[in-house]
Amino acid sequence: MTPQIYLFILLSISSCFGCFFCQPILPKIEEDIEKLKADFNSSQSDVADGGSIFTERLKSWTETTEKKIILSQIISMYLKMFENIHPTINKTAIKQLHVKNIRNALYTLNNSLTESFKKVNDLMELARLPMNDLKIQRKAVNELFPTLQKLLLDHPTTHVKRKRSQSQKRKCRC
Repeated sequence: MTPQIYLFILLSISSCFGCFFCQPILPKIEEDIEKLKADFNSSQSDVADGGSIFTERLKSWTETTEKKIILSQIISMYLKMFENIHPTINKTAIKQLHVKNIRNALYTLNNSLTESFKKVNDLMELARLPMNDLKIQRKAVNELFPTLQKLLLDHPTTHVKRKRSQSQKRKCRC
């Protein structure tokens, strides 16, 4: 990834969480990331193959609460990356101060994202539900109306609003 992509991710994170990466910290983190890129030799041409990993996914998440959900997952992926450094990477470089600084910043962000990470886990658990199981189907049918009711009350569509306002106008004409 290019420095602009890292900066974009950091700025997205900082916009969601206030001023964590304030003016004095952001240049230091960027400098540390440049050193990390050198450790990983990330300027090779194959890095651009297949497009970006995270930044394209961030573009469709527009609201702050939505961004926190996807960013919590991205931060956890970076932390996993640091735990599972590829064997070809120089291990002494990974133990240096710049890596520790980045890792500490990621842990701090990760701690502020615990609620959003729980939401991601909820989504993952939903995706794993065996919807061909009869017991699950019965429970789902039992919860269908309250679920739809919650959806429609929280996010009424313009079509529903229009019908309501049209019926009120008709009542007034009578």
